[in-house]
Amino acid sequence: MLRINLILILFLLTIRSYGQIPVRPERRSGTAPVLPLDSVLVRIDLNNPLLKPFGSRAAAARAYAEGARSWMAPMVGVGTFMAPYPAQMIMDERDKGFGMVSVEQDIPNPVKQRATRVFQQSKAAVEEAGRGVTLNRLRSDAKQLYFDWLVLEKRRVVLAENRRILQLMKKLADIRYPYQQGSLGNVYKAEGRLYELDNMVTMTEADIERKRIGLNTLMNRPRTEPFRIDTTLRPVEPQPALPTTEEIGQVRSDIRRMDRQILSMQAGIEAQKVQARPDFRIRFDHMQPFAGVKSMMPTQFTLMGMISIPIVPWASRMYKAEIKGMQQDIEAMRYEREGMLNETQGMVAQMLTDIRTMRTQLDNYEQRVIPTLRKNYDTQVIAYEQNKGELPVVIDAWETLNMTQMDYLTRLGDYYRMIVSYERELEK
Repeated sequence: MLRINLILILFLLTIRSYGQIPVRPERRSGTAPVLPLDSVLVRIDLNNPLLKPFGSRAAAARAYAEGARSWMAPMVGVGTFMAPYPAQMIMDERDKGFGMVSVEQDIPNPVKQRATRVFQQSKAAVEEAGRGVTLNRLRSDAKQLYFDWLVLEKRRVVLAENRRILQLMKKLADIRYPYQQGSLGNVYKAEGRLYELDNMVTMTEADIERKRIGLNTLMNRPRTEPFRIDTTLRPVEPQPALPTTEEIGQVRSDIRRMDRQILSMQAGIEAQKVQARPDFRIRFDHMQPFAGVKSMMPTQFTLMGMISIPIVPWASRMYKAEIKGMQQDIEAMRYEREGMLNETQGMVAQMLTDIRTMRTQLDNYEQRVIPTLRKNYDTQVIAYEQNKGELPVVIDAWETLNMTQMDYLTRLGDYYRMIVSYERELEK
Protein backbone atom coordinates (compact mmCIF):
# COMPACT_ATOMS: atom_id res chain seq x y z
CA MET A 1 0.00 0.00 0.00
CA LEU A 2 2.83 2.39 0.81
CA ARG A 3 4.32 1.82 -2.62
CA ILE A 4 0.99 2.47 -4.31
CA ASN A 5 0.44 5.64 -2.31
CA LEU A 6 3.90 6.95 -3.20
CA ILE A 7 3.24 6.31 -6.88
CA LEU A 8 -0.12 8.00 -6.56
CA ILE A 9 1.39 11.07 -4.92
CA LEU A 10 4.07 11.38 -7.62
CA PHE A 11 1.45 11.01 -10.30
CA LEU A 12 -0.81 13.64 -8.76
CA LEU A 13 2.05 16.09 -8.44
CA THR A 14 2.81 15.53 -12.10
CA ILE A 15 -0.67 16.00 -13.50
CA ARG A 16 -1.44 18.97 -11.24
CA SER A 17 1.45 20.80 -12.89
CA TYR A 18 -0.29 20.41 -16.27
CA GLY A 19 -0.78 23.72 -18.06
CA GLN A 20 1.98 25.41 -16.05
CA ILE A 21 4.85 23.95 -18.02
CA PRO A 22 6.45 26.47 -20.41
CA VAL A 23 5.12 26.01 -23.91
CA ARG A 24 7.96 25.25 -26.27
CA PRO A 25 7.47 23.86 -29.76
CA GLU A 26 8.74 20.40 -30.47
CA ARG A 27 11.69 20.31 -32.82
CA ARG A 28 11.84 17.30 -35.05
CA SER A 29 15.07 18.29 -36.72
CA GLY A 30 17.78 20.14 -34.87
CA THR A 31 19.67 20.83 -38.11
CA ALA A 32 16.74 22.36 -40.02
CA PRO A 33 17.16 26.13 -40.38
CA VAL A 34 14.67 28.58 -38.90
CA LEU A 35 13.11 30.83 -41.52
CA PRO A 36 11.44 33.96 -40.12
CA LEU A 37 8.39 35.24 -41.94
CA ASP A 38 10.30 38.21 -43.37
CA SER A 39 12.86 35.85 -44.88
CA VAL A 40 10.09 33.74 -46.42
CA LEU A 41 8.49 36.81 -47.99
CA VAL A 42 11.82 38.00 -49.41
CA ARG A 43 12.48 34.57 -50.96
CA ILE A 44 9.04 34.62 -52.55
CA ASP A 45 9.71 38.06 -54.00
CA LEU A 46 13.02 36.92 -55.48
CA ASN A 47 12.31 33.35 -56.56
CA ASN A 48 8.62 32.72 -57.22
CA PRO A 49 8.25 31.94 -60.95
CA LEU A 50 4.82 33.57 -61.14
CA LEU A 51 6.52 36.97 -60.71
CA LYS A 52 9.07 36.50 -63.50
CA PRO A 53 6.80 37.23 -66.50
CA PHE A 54 5.98 40.73 -65.28
CA GLY A 55 9.61 41.81 -65.42
CA SER A 56 9.97 40.36 -68.92
CA ARG A 57 6.82 42.07 -70.14
CA ALA A 58 7.93 45.38 -68.63
CA ALA A 59 11.30 45.01 -70.37
CA ALA A 60 9.47 44.21 -73.62
CA ALA A 61 7.41 47.39 -73.29
CA ARG A 62 10.58 49.43 -72.81
CA ALA A 63 12.12 47.75 -75.85
CA TYR A 64 9.06 48.66 -77.91
CA ALA A 65 9.42 52.22 -76.65
CA GLU A 66 12.97 52.35 -78.00
CA GLY A 67 11.66 51.20 -81.37
CA ALA A 68 9.35 54.21 -81.53
CA ARG A 69 12.33 56.39 -82.48
CA SER A 70 13.12 54.41 -85.60
CA TRP A 71 12.55 55.50 -89.20
CA MET A 72 11.08 53.53 -92.05
CA ALA A 73 13.63 51.88 -94.34
CA PRO A 74 14.47 53.85 -97.49
CA MET A 75 13.06 52.72 -100.81
CA VAL A 76 15.39 52.37 -103.81
CA GLY A 77 14.13 51.78 -107.34
CA VAL A 78 15.63 51.28 -110.80
CA GLY A 79 13.70 51.66 -114.06
CA THR A 80 13.12 53.67 -117.22
CA PHE A 81 11.73 57.13 -117.77
CA MET A 82 9.95 58.24 -120.95
CA ALA A 83 11.29 55.23 -122.87
CA PRO A 84 9.41 54.20 -126.06
CA TYR A 85 7.78 50.79 -126.39
CA PRO A 86 9.67 48.19 -128.42
CA ALA A 87 9.24 48.27 -132.25
CA GLN A 88 8.53 51.97 -132.18
CA MET A 89 10.17 54.23 -134.79
CA ILE A 90 12.67 56.57 -133.17
CA MET A 91 13.00 59.84 -135.06
CA ASP A 92 15.60 61.34 -132.78
CA GLU A 93 18.20 59.94 -130.42
CA ARG A 94 16.65 61.96 -127.63
CA ASP A 95 13.47 59.85 -127.93
CA LYS A 96 15.22 56.79 -126.51
CA GLY A 97 14.33 57.96 -122.97
CA PHE A 98 16.22 57.69 -119.78
CA GLY A 99 17.38 55.14 -117.28
CA MET A 100 16.32 56.17 -113.79
CA VAL A 101 17.46 55.47 -110.25
CA SER A 102 15.05 56.56 -107.51
CA VAL A 103 15.59 56.90 -103.74
CA GLU A 104 12.71 57.64 -101.38
CA GLN A 105 12.74 58.17 -97.58
CA ASP A 106 9.88 58.73 -95.14
CA ILE A 107 10.72 61.23 -92.38
CA PRO A 108 8.53 60.66 -89.29
CA ASN A 109 7.29 63.52 -87.21
CA PRO A 110 9.45 63.64 -84.01
CA VAL A 111 6.46 64.78 -81.95
CA LYS A 112 4.62 61.60 -82.94
CA GLN A 113 7.65 59.51 -82.07
CA ARG A 114 7.96 61.01 -78.60
CA ALA A 115 4.25 60.49 -77.90
CA THR A 116 4.42 56.87 -79.04
CA ARG A 117 7.51 56.30 -76.94
CA VAL A 118 5.83 57.70 -73.81
CA PHE A 119 2.78 55.50 -74.47
CA GLN A 120 4.88 52.34 -74.77
CA GLN A 121 6.86 53.19 -71.64
CA SER A 122 3.62 53.64 -69.70
CA LYS A 123 2.78 50.00 -70.45
CA ALA A 124 5.91 48.95 -68.53
CA ALA A 125 4.57 50.74 -65.43
CA VAL A 126 1.27 48.85 -65.80
CA GLU A 127 3.14 45.52 -65.88
CA GLU A 128 5.18 46.45 -62.82
CA ALA A 129 1.99 47.36 -60.96
CA GLY A 130 0.52 44.02 -62.04
CA ARG A 131 3.49 42.31 -60.44
CA GLY A 132 2.58 44.03 -57.18
CA VAL A 133 -0.92 42.50 -57.33
CA THR A 134 0.44 38.98 -57.76
CA LEU A 135 3.13 39.54 -55.14
CA ASN A 136 0.58 40.66 -52.55
CA ARG A 137 -1.51 37.56 -53.25
CA LEU A 138 1.50 35.30 -52.80
CA ARG A 139 2.52 37.14 -49.64
CA SER A 140 -0.95 36.67 -48.19
CA ASP A 141 -0.86 32.96 -49.00
CA ALA A 142 2.53 32.68 -47.31
CA LYS A 143 1.37 34.53 -44.20
CA GLN A 144 -1.67 32.28 -43.95
CA LEU A 145 0.43 29.12 -44.21
CA TYR A 146 2.97 30.49 -41.72
CA PHE A 147 0.39 31.45 -39.09
CA ASP A 148 -1.48 28.15 -39.56
CA TRP A 149 1.80 26.36 -38.92
CA LEU A 150 2.37 28.53 -35.85
CA VAL A 151 -0.98 27.43 -34.38
CA LEU A 152 -0.21 23.80 -35.25
CA GLU A 153 3.06 24.06 -33.32
CA LYS A 154 1.09 25.22 -30.28
CA ARG A 155 -1.34 22.37 -30.79
CA ARG A 156 1.53 19.89 -31.01
CA VAL A 157 2.90 21.10 -27.68
CA VAL A 158 -0.49 20.65 -26.03
CA LEU A 159 -0.89 17.19 -27.55
CA ALA A 160 2.57 16.15 -26.38
CA GLU A 161 1.73 17.21 -22.83
CA ASN A 162 -1.63 15.46 -23.03
CA ARG A 163 0.05 12.27 -24.16
CA ARG A 164 2.43 12.37 -21.23
CA ILE A 165 -0.42 12.82 -18.75
CA LEU A 166 -2.55 10.10 -20.34
CA GLN A 167 0.34 7.66 -20.22
CA LEU A 168 0.76 8.39 -16.51
CA MET A 169 -2.96 7.93 -15.96
CA LYS A 170 -2.90 4.59 -17.71
CA LYS A 171 0.14 3.45 -15.74
CA LEU A 172 -1.56 4.42 -12.50
CA ALA A 173 -4.72 2.57 -13.50
CA ASP A 174 -2.62 -0.49 -14.37
CA ILE A 175 -0.94 -0.32 -10.93
CA ARG A 176 -4.11 0.18 -8.92
CA TYR A 177 -6.26 -2.39 -10.71
CA PRO A 178 -4.58 -5.54 -9.26
CA TYR A 179 -5.09 -4.11 -5.77
CA GLN A 180 -8.78 -3.46 -6.45
CA GLN A 181 -8.27 0.30 -6.14
CA GLY A 182 -9.45 0.91 -9.65
CA SER A 183 -11.67 -0.65 -12.27
CA LEU A 184 -10.76 -2.27 -15.56
CA GLY A 185 -12.91 0.38 -17.25
CA ASN A 186 -10.49 3.07 -16.07
CA VAL A 187 -7.66 1.23 -17.82
CA TYR A 188 -9.59 0.93 -21.07
CA LYS A 189 -10.80 4.53 -20.89
CA ALA A 190 -7.26 5.88 -20.53
CA GLU A 191 -6.04 3.54 -23.28
CA GLY A 192 -8.83 4.68 -25.61
CA ARG A 193 -7.97 8.32 -25.02
CA LEU A 194 -4.36 7.56 -25.90
CA TYR A 195 -5.42 6.04 -29.23
CA GLU A 196 -7.56 9.09 -29.98
CA LEU A 197 -4.62 11.30 -29.11
CA ASP A 198 -2.39 9.36 -31.51
CA ASN A 199 -4.81 10.16 -34.32
CA MET A 200 -4.77 13.84 -33.43
CA VAL A 201 -0.96 13.85 -33.35
CA THR A 202 -0.84 12.16 -36.76
CA MET A 203 -3.25 14.71 -38.24
CA THR A 204 -1.28 17.60 -36.74
CA GLU A 205 2.02 16.31 -38.13
CA ALA A 206 0.44 15.85 -41.57
CA ASP A 207 -0.97 19.38 -41.48
CA ILE A 208 2.45 20.79 -40.55
CA GLU A 209 4.02 18.93 -43.45
CA ARG A 210 1.39 20.34 -45.80
CA LYS A 211 2.16 23.88 -44.63
CA ARG A 212 5.89 23.25 -45.13
CA ILE A 213 5.29 22.00 -48.68
CA GLY A 214 3.09 25.00 -49.43
CA LEU A 215 5.72 27.48 -48.22
CA ASN A 216 8.51 25.67 -50.07
CA THR A 217 6.41 25.85 -53.22
CA LEU A 218 5.89 29.59 -52.83
CA MET A 219 9.64 30.07 -52.26
CA ASN A 220 10.44 27.83 -55.25
CA ARG A 221 12.47 25.46 -53.07
CA PRO A 222 12.48 21.65 -53.11
CA ARG A 223 9.02 20.74 -51.85
CA THR A 224 10.10 18.56 -48.94
CA GLU A 225 13.18 20.54 -47.90
CA PRO A 226 13.05 20.82 -44.09
CA PHE A 227 12.95 24.09 -42.21
CA ARG A 228 11.37 25.44 -39.05
CA ILE A 229 9.39 28.58 -38.36
CA ASP A 230 9.88 31.30 -35.82
CA THR A 231 7.45 30.26 -33.08
CA THR A 232 7.90 33.57 -31.26
CA LEU A 233 6.20 35.47 -34.07
CA ARG A 234 2.92 37.21 -33.32
CA PRO A 235 0.94 39.04 -36.02
CA VAL A 236 0.44 42.74 -35.51
CA GLU A 237 -3.19 43.59 -34.79
CA PRO A 238 -4.46 46.29 -37.19
CA GLN A 239 -5.15 49.78 -35.98
CA PRO A 240 -8.78 50.30 -34.91
CA ALA A 241 -9.15 53.48 -36.98
CA LEU A 242 -10.92 52.92 -40.31
CA PRO A 243 -8.66 53.94 -43.21
CA THR A 244 -9.97 56.52 -45.66
CA THR A 245 -10.51 55.78 -49.33
CA GLU A 246 -7.43 57.89 -50.14
CA GLU A 247 -5.29 55.78 -47.81
CA ILE A 248 -6.70 52.58 -49.28
CA GLY A 249 -5.97 53.83 -52.79
CA GLN A 250 -2.33 54.41 -51.85
CA VAL A 251 -1.69 50.91 -50.46
CA ARG A 252 -4.01 48.67 -52.49
CA SER A 253 -2.05 47.18 -55.37
CA ASP A 254 -4.92 46.65 -57.81
CA ILE A 255 -5.93 50.30 -57.38
CA ARG A 256 -2.35 51.34 -58.11
CA ARG A 257 -2.41 49.16 -61.22
CA MET A 258 -5.66 50.80 -62.32
CA ASP A 259 -4.08 54.21 -61.79
CA ARG A 260 -1.20 53.14 -64.04
CA GLN A 261 -3.67 51.92 -66.64
CA ILE A 262 -5.46 55.27 -66.59
CA LEU A 263 -2.14 57.10 -67.02
CA SER A 264 -1.23 54.75 -69.86
CA MET A 265 -4.52 55.39 -71.62
CA GLN A 266 -4.05 59.13 -71.19
CA ALA A 267 -0.65 58.74 -72.84
CA GLY A 268 -2.42 56.79 -75.59
CA ILE A 269 -4.83 59.69 -76.07
CA GLU A 270 -1.90 62.08 -76.43
CA ALA A 271 -0.34 59.72 -78.96
CA GLN A 272 -3.57 59.75 -80.96
CA LYS A 273 -3.91 63.52 -80.78
CA VAL A 274 -0.52 64.07 -82.40
CA GLN A 275 -1.69 61.96 -85.35
CA ALA A 276 -3.13 65.26 -86.59
CA ARG A 277 0.42 66.44 -87.21
CA PRO A 278 1.87 65.82 -90.69
CA ASP A 279 4.52 63.32 -91.73
CA PHE A 280 7.17 64.03 -94.34
CA ARG A 281 8.73 62.27 -97.31
CA ILE A 282 11.63 63.12 -99.59
CA ARG A 283 12.32 61.62 -103.00
CA PHE A 284 15.29 61.88 -105.32
CA ASP A 285 15.32 60.62 -108.93
CA HIS A 286 18.42 60.47 -111.16
CA MET A 287 17.91 60.05 -114.92
CA GLN A 288 20.60 59.00 -117.39
CA PRO A 289 19.79 59.33 -121.13
CA PHE A 290 19.98 56.18 -123.25
CA ALA A 291 21.11 58.21 -126.30
CA GLY A 292 24.63 58.59 -124.99
CA VAL A 293 27.01 61.49 -125.11
CA LYS A 294 26.46 62.22 -128.83
CA SER A 295 22.87 63.27 -128.27
CA MET A 296 24.05 66.15 -126.12
CA MET A 297 21.24 65.40 -123.69
CA PRO A 298 22.09 66.23 -120.07
CA THR A 299 21.61 63.91 -117.16
CA GLN A 300 18.64 65.01 -115.10
CA PHE A 301 17.31 64.69 -111.57
CA THR A 302 14.14 65.24 -109.63
CA LEU A 303 14.07 66.24 -105.95
CA MET A 304 10.69 66.24 -104.30
CA GLY A 305 9.53 66.85 -100.73
CA MET A 306 6.06 65.70 -99.63
CA ILE A 307 3.93 66.30 -96.57
CA SER A 308 0.84 64.40 -95.40
CA ILE A 309 -2.41 66.17 -94.57
CA PRO A 310 -3.98 64.04 -91.78
CA ILE A 311 -6.58 66.66 -90.84
CA VAL A 312 -8.77 65.94 -93.85
CA PRO A 313 -12.08 64.37 -92.72
CA TRP A 314 -11.57 60.97 -94.34
CA ALA A 315 -8.18 60.63 -92.62
CA SER A 316 -8.94 62.19 -89.22
CA ARG A 317 -11.98 59.98 -88.59
CA MET A 318 -9.86 57.09 -87.32
CA TYR A 319 -7.74 58.82 -84.67
CA LYS A 320 -10.66 60.93 -83.49
CA ALA A 321 -12.65 57.75 -82.87
CA GLU A 322 -9.70 56.26 -80.98
CA ILE A 323 -9.49 59.34 -78.75
CA LYS A 324 -13.20 59.26 -78.00
CA GLY A 325 -13.12 55.55 -77.18
CA MET A 326 -10.15 55.91 -74.84
CA GLN A 327 -11.79 58.80 -73.03
CA GLN A 328 -14.87 56.67 -72.41
CA ASP A 329 -12.70 53.80 -71.16
CA ILE A 330 -10.93 56.14 -68.73
CA GLU A 331 -14.23 57.43 -67.42
CA ALA A 332 -15.45 53.85 -66.89
CA MET A 333 -12.24 52.93 -65.05
CA ARG A 334 -12.59 55.94 -62.77
CA TYR A 335 -16.13 54.89 -61.83
CA GLU A 336 -14.86 51.36 -61.25
CA ARG A 337 -12.04 52.67 -59.09
CA GLU A 338 -14.46 54.66 -56.96
CA GLY A 339 -16.68 51.60 -56.54
CA MET A 340 -13.76 49.40 -55.55
CA LEU A 341 -12.60 51.88 -52.94
CA ASN A 342 -16.08 52.20 -51.48
CA GLU A 343 -16.54 48.42 -51.36
CA THR A 344 -13.11 47.89 -49.84
CA GLN A 345 -13.70 50.43 -47.11
CA GLY A 346 -16.96 48.69 -46.16
CA MET A 347 -15.32 45.26 -46.06
CA VAL A 348 -12.40 46.59 -44.03
CA ALA A 349 -14.83 48.08 -41.50
CA GLN A 350 -16.55 44.71 -41.13
CA MET A 351 -13.22 42.92 -40.76
CA LEU A 352 -12.07 45.32 -38.06
CA THR A 353 -15.27 44.59 -36.13
CA ASP A 354 -14.75 40.83 -36.48
CA ILE A 355 -11.12 41.11 -35.40
CA ARG A 356 -11.99 43.11 -32.29
CA THR A 357 -14.75 40.62 -31.41
CA MET A 358 -12.43 37.64 -31.82
CA ARG A 359 -9.72 39.36 -29.77
CA THR A 360 -12.25 39.85 -26.96
CA GLN A 361 -13.17 36.17 -27.10
CA LEU A 362 -9.52 35.13 -26.97
CA ASP A 363 -8.90 37.38 -23.98
CA ASN A 364 -11.89 35.79 -22.27
CA TYR A 365 -10.45 32.32 -22.93
CA GLU A 366 -7.00 33.33 -21.67
CA GLN A 367 -8.13 35.23 -18.59
CA ARG A 368 -11.34 33.47 -17.51
CA VAL A 369 -12.40 30.27 -19.24
CA ILE A 370 -9.16 28.29 -19.26
CA PRO A 371 -8.02 29.41 -15.76
CA THR A 372 -11.45 28.47 -14.35
CA LEU A 373 -11.40 25.02 -15.96
CA ARG A 374 -7.85 24.50 -14.77
CA LYS A 375 -8.98 25.25 -11.22
CA ASN A 376 -11.78 22.71 -11.65
CA TYR A 377 -9.25 20.17 -12.86
CA ASP A 378 -6.97 20.88 -9.89
CA THR A 379 -9.94 20.53 -7.53
CA GLN A 380 -10.80 17.11 -8.92
CA VAL A 381 -7.17 16.04 -8.60
CA ILE A 382 -7.14 17.13 -4.92
CA ALA A 383 -10.40 15.27 -4.27
CA TYR A 384 -8.98 12.16 -5.90
CA GLU A 385 -5.84 12.55 -3.80
CA GLN A 386 -7.98 12.59 -0.65
CA ASN A 387 -9.96 9.54 -1.82
CA LYS A 388 -13.05 11.72 -2.29
CA GLY A 389 -13.17 11.40 -6.04
CA GLU A 390 -12.83 8.88 -8.85
CA LEU A 391 -10.30 8.72 -11.66
CA PRO A 392 -13.00 9.00 -14.39
CA VAL A 393 -14.04 12.33 -12.87
CA VAL A 394 -10.42 13.51 -13.02
CA ILE A 395 -10.20 12.37 -16.65
CA ASP A 396 -13.46 14.17 -17.48
CA ALA A 397 -12.14 17.39 -15.92
CA TRP A 398 -8.92 17.00 -17.86
CA GLU A 399 -10.84 16.34 -21.10
CA THR A 400 -12.93 19.46 -20.57
CA LEU A 401 -9.80 21.52 -20.06
CA ASN A 402 -8.13 19.90 -23.05
CA MET A 403 -11.12 20.44 -25.36
CA THR A 404 -11.31 24.06 -24.27
CA GLN A 405 -7.62 24.57 -25.01
CA MET A 406 -8.11 23.01 -28.46
CA ASP A 407 -11.10 25.28 -29.05
CA TYR A 408 -8.95 28.22 -28.01
CA LEU A 409 -6.28 27.23 -30.54
CA THR A 410 -8.92 26.90 -33.25
CA ARG A 411 -10.19 30.39 -32.51
CA LEU A 412 -6.60 31.66 -32.40
CA GLY A 413 -6.12 30.27 -35.90
CA ASP A 414 -9.32 32.01 -36.99
CA TYR A 415 -8.00 35.24 -35.47
CA TYR A 416 -4.75 34.97 -37.40
CA ARG A 417 -6.70 34.26 -40.60
CA MET A 418 -8.81 37.36 -40.00
CA ILE A 419 -5.69 39.49 -39.74
CA VAL A 420 -4.27 37.98 -42.94
CA SER A 421 -7.59 38.51 -44.74
CA TYR A 422 -7.67 42.10 -43.53
CA GLU A 423 -4.17 42.75 -44.85
CA ARG A 424 -5.00 41.01 -48.12
CA GLU A 425 -8.13 43.11 -48.61
CA LEU A 426 -6.28 46.29 -47.74
CA GLU A 427 -3.27 45.55 -49.99
CA LYS A 428 -5.01 43.44 -52.64
